[in-house]
Amino acid sequence: MGACLTLRTSAHGIVLSVALLVPAPLSVGDAQAPRLPDDARYYVALERRLAAKLGLRVGDTLRIGPAVDSVTTSAVVAAIYEPRPDPSGIIRPDYVARLHLPALAALLGSPDRVDRFGVAIQPGSDPRRVAAILNQAAFGFRAFPSSEIASKSSQTFLVVSRFHRAIALITIVASAIFLLCIMLLKVEERRSDVAVMRFIGVRRRVVFLALVLEASLIALVGSAVGVAIGLAGGTAANVYYRRLFDTPLLFSQVTPRILLFGVALSVALGIGAGALAAWRLVRISPLMLWGRAG
Repeated sequence: MGACLTLRTSAHGIVLSVALLVPAPLSVGDAQAPRLPDDARYYVALERRLAAKLGLRVGDTLRIGPAVDSVTTSAVVAAIYEPRPDPSGIIRPDYVARLHLPALAALLGSPDRVDRFGVAIQPGSDPRRVAAILNQAAFGFRAFPSSEIASKSSQTFLVVSRFHRAIALITIVASAIFLLCIMLLKVEERRSDVAVMRFIGVRRRVVFLALVLEASLIALVGSAVGVAIGLAGGTAANVYYRRLFDTPLLFSQVTPRILLFGVALSVALGIGAGALAAWRLVRISPLMLWGRAG
């Protein structure tokens, strides 16, 4: 069964319909919808985006009703709140308006009907055991631990996360190969310098360490540039998408752990590529190096 909660401002004449899901009742009976006195006032809490869209403030009066053609009940905006950030609802165009449960039941004419509700348990209790006991107690509902609900609702994000990990792994392998090629070319350009050092009696170990040290410095400078680009890109993404979706969610988060992992990986790959290229170069005799350089 579905219902429609309609909000309309008398000042602007804006009508907004929010679909409400009303499932089957939990128990069968002849209970009637609770009736509020005629002089009772309805109070409604609007989320910030909805209030901003309609230009409403606390204390404004709305006309609400169960359908678009029956907007006859007055309601006062009692609160404007910011809902908790929810990634699963970021692309949904829904707006949320909250009423007290008796008022909502009277407005919709649907007693003893709910979509879902939460049950708080004592600290130390096992949520799965409590859910199993509740499911055996009666029919007409199904209890789930909150962790299970969160796991099912986040399956899409888990798939996206694994996809990103696969892309990251492919990118790291490709960049390592590219870095090795660059370091080989860079070291090959030092053939004449290496040949001169070998002619004057510099040991292979010293030449090797000098080339590895140069590769390490290049890797550190590249890591610093990469960190700066990552921080700037993350900040730009957050600013753009927060404004686009009007949400406080973080779309890009560069944590110290990610920075340390990136810098360590970059330095390790740089040193490894430099060491491999230097080892290949110091194995060649000085005469051959000088001849190639000429």
